[in-house]
Amino acid sequence: MNVGILGAGGIAKKMTRTLNMMEGAMANAAAYAVGSRSYDKAAAFAKEQGVEKAYGSYAEMLKDPAVDLVYVAVPHSHHYEYMKLCLEYGKNILCEKPFTVNADQAKEILAEGEKQGLLVAEAIWPRYLPIRKVMDNVIAGGAIGKANSLSANLCWAGAGSKERLRSPALAGGALLDAGVYVINFALMTFGNDIKDITSTWVKYETGVDAANSITFTYNDGRMAILQSSMVSHAPQRAVIFGEKGYIEFEEIINCRGIKVFTGDAQPVIHEPPKQLTGYEYQVEACCRAIAAGETECPEMPHREIIRVMEIMDQIRKSWGLKYPME
Repeated sequence: MNVGILGAGGIAKKMTRTLNMMEGAMANAAAYAVGSRSYDKAAAFAKEQGVEKAYGSYAEMLKDPAVDLVYVAVPHSHHYEYMKLCLEYGKNILCEKPFTVNADQAKEILAEGEKQGLLVAEAIWPRYLPIRKVMDNVIAGGAIGKANSLSANLCWAGAGSKERLRSPALAGGALLDAGVYVINFALMTFGNDIKDITSTWVKYETGVDAANSITFTYNDGRMAILQSSMVSHAPQRAVIFGEKGYIEFEEIINCRGIKVFTGDAQPVIHEPPKQLTGYEYQVEACCRAIAAGETECPEMPHREIIRVMEIMDQIRKSWGLKYPME
């Protein structure tokens, strides 16, 4: 499967390295082409990363009939626009998170993908990692008894140096960049039966959210307390609290291991399998889905993509935060 990389930034480089390591070993997928708004930038990327084709526009790359799957790696604000373009050229899509700026955009893209019989998937790491199933099994096995609450945080101080985080025009802010991960973690762990969502935020000087705190209260009484920030550093982890103990989930984005604490005993440790970068699981899921003629990946079904976007829409509405493109 030939993958076209739409965008030539840092995250595109990581995906390309992953594809180069996967080729011929883990999946029938290869980094075949890269498209950028500048041919010079695309050509430099292709030479550095070992990509066969370089194109000086996104449309030019999408016209290439050899491109089977497009990895969309542009700023949040442009996901909708370029996914529409991908669909116009009949291309399967794996789009970086957050899927779109809002739920209406997501619904339109997903509906069109389903209409055309094309795969449209969101590249949200935790949904695809094998360690997720380990966590599900630990909770279901009752090691910590009934799981009553969880906390999760993802904070990194990058606002001062990254325009895509600072700028409303690029749909910046902590929620769409980091909060999307902790929201996904809560839904993965406790599901969608949420009774109430409350939140607070700190406004950055440009008008986007610098930091936020979100609480989900579930109909069965469970709670999820979530934090994200683009101006502070913090341990990137989650803790699930139960009647008999608790579970530590080390690193929200790409879990480094699970520790299960019960009583005074030493923790039981579950380590993730060896991996290339962690991105390979998303690609493998897309390869399987396309081979099966599916329009979505079961690891991150369309209904969950929409649900996450609806939650973030609801939160931003309560803050009064609206982006220029909305």
